[in-house]
Amino acid sequence: MNTSRHEKPAPNRYYDKHFQREAAKILPGEYYASGRGILMVTVLGSCVAVCLRDAVNGVAGINHFMLPDGRADSAHPLLGLPTRYGAFAMEALLNDMLKLGAERRYVEAKVFGGGDVLHGLGAVNVGLRNAEFIGRYLHEEGIPIQAEDLRGSLPRKVYFFTDSGTVKVKRLHTLHNDTILQRELAYRAHLTRDNIEGSVELFQTGPAEDKR
Repeated sequence: MNTSRHEKPAPNRYYDKHFQREAAKILPGEYYASGRGILMVTVLGSCVAVCLRDAVNGVAGINHFMLPDGRADSAHPLLGLPTRYGAFAMEALLNDMLKLGAERRYVEAKVFGGGDVLHGLGAVNVGLRNAEFIGRYLHEEGIPIQAEDLRGSLPRKVYFFTDSGTVKVKRLHTLHNDTILQRELAYRAHLTRDNIEGSVELFQTGPAEDKR
């Protein structure tokens, strides 16, 4: 049985009136693991979010990363950053889950995002590279993918119910894509300038499509 004594505080806690439960909003560069039933929410453009869950021990978590790996590419400033964001986000989340009592052999994944919302910034499709990275990473780590909603051109809002493992996804048809674009551009500039994680991602309520 898992314990929450090592659980870190939720980064951005709030009460979700629509689902009537405690929730945590996950921003770019953040990750969060919990041994309690909680709703984890994030909004994605070209970024990817991975929902991990060990149903046996009741531990789950989510991350939100923008860059797949640290491979330098002088032709595109986003790929030339000397970072390891995708791999770091996965290992950091897994480590926190293990501290809460999860066992790696029971961990399963659901993955979302990787949209082509930065298509006007150059030939490299960052969303596609994120999607390819996470598929390769999970395969190499032996973590099965139970569900995915990747690529495409629309931003997504993801709701992860950690107690049941259900993930609801809303594709944001009515949200202006340039809003997400500006958010991710600001995050990219932040990473380039300071080589640290953090920013603000747009968040709004609305109906969701169930992805189990």
